Amino acid sequence: MLKNKLLFAAAPLALLIAAHPAAAATPPAEGDEAMPGTPAAAPAKKPSARPEDIIVTGVAIGRDRLDSATSTSALRLSDIARAAPRSVAEIFRNIPGIRSESSGGEGNANISIRGLPIASGGAKFLQLQEDGLPVLEFGDITFGNADIFMRADLMLDRVETIRGGSASTFASNSPGGVINLITLTGEREGGALQTSFGINYKEYRTDFTYGGRLAEGLRFQIGGFYRQGTGPHRTGFDGLRGGQLRGNITKTFDSGYVRLSFKLLDDRATSYLPMPIRATGTDSDPKYQNIQNFKLNRDLLLSPYIPRNITLDENNQFTADNMQGGHHPKEQAVGLETRFSLAGFTITDRFRYAAISGRFISPFPAAVDNAGSILTALGGAGATLAYASGPNAGQVISNPAALNGNGLLARIVIFDTKLNSLDNATNDLRASRVDKIGGGDLTTTVGLYRARQTINTAWLWTEILTDVRGDGKTALIDVRNAAGAPITQNGFVAFSANSFGNCCRRRYNLDYTVTAPFGSLNYHFGRISIGGSLRLDTGTARGSVSGSDLGGGRIGLVTQDMNGDGVITPAEQKVAILPLGSPAPVNYDYSYLSYSAGIVYRLAEPLAVFGRYSRGGRANADRLLFGPAVRTTDGGLVNKAAAVDFVRQAELGVKFREAGLQLNLTGFWASTAEQNFEATSQTFINRTYRALGLEFDGGYRVGPFSLTAGATWTHAEISKDALHPEFVGHTPRRQAKLIFQATPQLEHGPFTLGANFIGTTSSYTADSNQLKMPGYVTTNAFVTYRPLTRLLLSLNANNLFDVLGLTEAEDATLPANGIVRARAINGRTISTSLRLDF
Repeated sequence: MLKNKLLFAAAPLALLIAAHPAAAATPPAEGDEAMPGTPAAAPAKKPSARPEDIIVTGVAIGRDRLDSATSTSALRLSDIARAAPRSVAEIFRNIPGIRSESSGGEGNANISIRGLPIASGGAKFLQLQEDGLPVLEFGDITFGNADIFMRADLMLDRVETIRGGSASTFASNSPGGVINLITLTGEREGGALQTSFGINYKEYRTDFTYGGRLAEGLRFQIGGFYRQGTGPHRTGFDGLRGGQLRGNITKTFDSGYVRLSFKLLDDRATSYLPMPIRATGTDSDPKYQNIQNFKLNRDLLLSPYIPRNITLDENNQFTADNMQGGHHPKEQAVGLETRFSLAGFTITDRFRYAAISGRFISPFPAAVDNAGSILTALGGAGATLAYASGPNAGQVISNPAALNGNGLLARIVIFDTKLNSLDNATNDLRASRVDKIGGGDLTTTVGLYRARQTINTAWLWTEILTDVRGDGKTALIDVRNAAGAPITQNGFVAFSANSFGNCCRRRYNLDYTVTAPFGSLNYHFGRISIGGSLRLDTGTARGSVSGSDLGGGRIGLVTQDMNGDGVITPAEQKVAILPLGSPAPVNYDYSYLSYSAGIVYRLAEPLAVFGRYSRGGRANADRLLFGPAVRTTDGGLVNKAAAVDFVRQAELGVKFREAGLQLNLTGFWASTAEQNFEATSQTFINRTYRALGLEFDGGYRVGPFSLTAGATWTHAEISKDALHPEFVGHTPRRQAKLIFQATPQLEHGPFTLGANFIGTTSSYTADSNQLKMPGYVTTNAFVTYRPLTRLLLSLNANNLFDVLGLTEAEDATLPANGIVRARAINGRTISTSLRLDF
């Protein structure tokens, strides 16, 4: 198996360290190799370059940002903690240029960068990494987005980002950029224990970390968290349950180091999908307001009264799945990292194998309407309603128009997806050396990247009928026709996605492999640094898919007695199955070349200008299937171009750093090709986008006051569309003209207080450019008090003013009934924590 081959490839490098202890001409100092993203020892730092000014992600070697022709930034854990993020997606909101729609709960966020599109979901053009290796090879696996498997805790040292630039050549499938979460590795002796809890919501959490020396040249770090509670949304049950444990041990030698690491993640977090909100006014000037007894940024159509999803599993056998599972990521990972010097080269090898599985289950409202309309549509004239669950189970609803004060019902498709395996094995081997040539330094880097990504998932969707009530009290509803015969069965409209044409009973069993040799040259002489890099990605897609969506006479709907009572109801006449006897093969190869070239000129010690042009690719994974791009007969590509989407980018920037002031301004242009599929709208996409804009980030510190800020102005448009030419010239959905963030902070003795402002201007809900979502600004406030050197008390308010900030909506225009299905950022959540350092 490839994972074994990769392990065998990495293991000899660890042995070389012991075999060649004197090979390093200039051995790294203790702690220099503590930057996990660094493929080679960083060059000597200029006096003005602080440790936080050295970037190690998405570049050949760690170097001062002023000498790098890239746009980069870093967030330290101490800065992150003050903003009280409730997920990693909320951390990403504070990175300039990043559009992070942090409304999915603990995961399932839509993330993009510099105007690159979010045509479906996840992070397609942006790679999410931990310690320099991707969490998943593809960041937008359907119902398996990479951020679902990421948790921030006290093991986190910093978050580094590279936007555009060389990201496309120093990582696969990352033409837009890389976000890298870097962990502690025991350089600092000691640890911390922190306990926190929600004040106006239920969550109890304990974090810890500890690290230090075990012996001469041997150090370790271990940490993690455990938590439980309902979370920011009111569901009536503990949707947050679980935690994470990870650690590493590092042995240093004269010629380098070897590091072993592990990660154990088993966590449940309620998944937030679009929910109903009332809208009035016009498409261009809508007024959004909460529905009576249902608050969009605090409620979900979930409760203890909807305990299980009754369905058939991937083997067409009866099963009852826990509706309270939400995202349930499970990961067991082990990593090996080495660095040493050999024959003048600094060699770094990183390997990780991760066994990943879990579940994604959450309600999606396919339709929300007044009870009378839905009742008539399902049961005909004279039909009646009754509660199917909860304290009023069996009770007839005599006045549907007054139900819960809003008179609404929801037809909900349950997105029940088993993540049987998202296992991946990754190895990144690279070698760098610096040669003195012609009065300058020539840095040469060569490398080889290999990865294998499994996608083994099953979609087991069904449809239920509920009332629209928040506060964790949503109940299932039954319908009977005028003759009293049941139309639904215990709240189930169908044991299929009936509102979606009974589609999407699917099974994916796929393996993707990636092999990518890469190299770069960078010549630094005087005030000028010029360089370029290449990467050749070749990949394979092998496996099979099953589902009636494939056509060819495959049956996807049967009649089956789901409750075994011997009576077939209308709901039991719509039971979705997988046509297991007629899978379609997936069998194709692809390859693409990425390149990047840039130049930076150091005008003065504090000032530099740079320019860069890049082309990078992103291989399409599971979202390419069940569409017109792949033949169902032999699994080959109808059009080879469909396998890869390209991003071409140009950047011009200026950087300034002096004393307590840092300023960076970058102009960018990007052209993006996209082929995709969106599960919720059942829509295929084949188009090209164009974006240009300005990105600013900076910081200022004087005495006890500090300010960090960032803003990105973007003009983006759809430049070509093969399926909807009427969209050409339109702004891509959910793309705002301006996004921004700012964090002022004041320190006075043992007190620190400040605020974190995050804002966006308005955007369109859909590519048709009709219905708008208004802009908003949220305020996260914090105050900390340190009564003792090792004791820290903090109080944080996330979205202090309870702003209703919409991030997406399913409706392209105002519906006739005024009910829009949308996702919003969390409402106001206030938490407090106590941290003890030791």
